[in-house]
Formats: sequence, structure tokens, C-alpha cells
Amino acid sequence: MRTSTKRTAARLGTLALVAGAAATTVPTAAQAAGYNGVCGSGYTVVDHRDLNLGGTVYLTYNSSNGNNCVVTVRNSPGQPILMLAGLSLAGASTWTKLDEDYYRSYAGPVYLHAEHSCIDWEGGIENNVSGGFHTHCG
Repeated sequence: MRTSTKRTAARLGTLALVAGAAATTVPTAAQAAGYNGVCGSGYTVVDHRDLNLGGTVYLTYNSSNGNNCVVTVRNSPGQPILMLAGLSLAGASTWTKLDEDYYRSYAGPVYLHAEHSCIDWEGGIENNVSGGFHTHCG
């Protein structure tokens, strides 16, 4: 797990270039990946983004401790492919928490205490990246 990677368009472009060079695995089913509960007990899904046919990135929140959690889940586990899960306070120039590597089924979980704050969150599978910026303020 890495932390503090710069969040810029260049980094996302690099992710897409690296992902394009990696072998692609096309899922056989178009069914979206379900949340796998990997964030732990007390976490409720508050948002998600589908990553085309590759999978889904989930944002969860635990109201008892004020922690957010992000996990990116593949539709069909298989050979390792480039995946990421990132989380930071809104507007930060780097991801406070980032898990970016080659995985068979999911990236993350990454956690951030952000009670009474807005957050930026993101997930990616190969060149499919999505999330939310300056969201879930509370």
C-alpha cells in the first residue's frame, strides 16, 4: 500500500498508459461487483461508481467512529491487473490514503477519519477510473 501519491491529470494519464500496456481481462458477466464487506463491521455503503464492466468502487462510512473507507472490487477475479483505491480530505494535492498495485479481486480498503469534512475518493481498474471530489461533507 502506498500513500501520498500526487493527484494530477498526469498521474491519471500514467495510470491509463500503464494499464493499457497490461494484459486486459474482460469479464464474462456484465453484472456489477457487489460490496464485499472488506471495510469491516459498522461500515455502510454511502456511494459507489461503476467502472464499466471491470467492477465497482465503493465509498463506505462508519458513523460510530467518523471513518470513511474506499474499496475497489472487480466483477470477476482473475489474473492480477492494475487497481487503485484512494481517499483524502477534499482539495488535498495528494491522496492521503492510496492503495495502487496489481490485484486479483480488490484494491483497498483505505481508511480516513473525516468527520465534519468533505472528502475526495476514487477507485480504478486498469484505465477505468471514477469517484467523487469534494463530496459527502458532514
